[in-house]
Amino acid sequence: MPDLQPASESRLVVVMGVSGCGKSSVGERIAMAFQCEFVEGDALHPAANIEKMSAGIPLTDDDRWPWLDAIGRKISESRTRRESLVVSCSSLRKVYRDRLRSAAGGRLWFVFLEGPREVLKARMRVRPGHFMPASLLDTQLATLEVPTGEPGVITIDLRLSLDEIVSEALSGLGSGTYIG
Repeated sequence: MPDLQPASESRLVVVMGVSGCGKSSVGERIAMAFQCEFVEGDALHPAANIEKMSAGIPLTDDDRWPWLDAIGRKISESRTRRESLVVSCSSLRKVYRDRLRSAAGGRLWFVFLEGPREVLKARMRVRPGHFMPASLLDTQLATLEVPTGEPGVITIDLRLSLDEIVSEALSGLGSGTYIG
């Protein structure tokens, strides 16, 4: 993994993808490289959302809006302070990503971790103590609107090693070239 100093320009980054793709592990490592805060997006879910998912009930847009707004506030606060921030958030639909982009003042990076359903399902089955059951993976995949062609998106195959994923993400984020 490249040894980066804090970015000369603040970076606001969302590590996105369906459950089991590795958002938290990748996000933590990117934040370490940029020497900035990492926010676990799942920690910002209202209790009702956690209860619903734990019971195997998929979230609706109405369930997600307060959660996305809480994440958006974190992003907006970091932007106001001109600090970098890395947050994990599934960001399944374009409208969700656009809401987060708005909170960032328009310029927000997304590191999209994508891969096959079988790999995701296998990872979800071995996560001890996580509230999201593997049974909800198919609903997340059905909801996912792949961010191809959207501004500031770096797409990485989740089957790579953690070091390779983080290296690719940092390379894209460190380029300073925000396409969009």
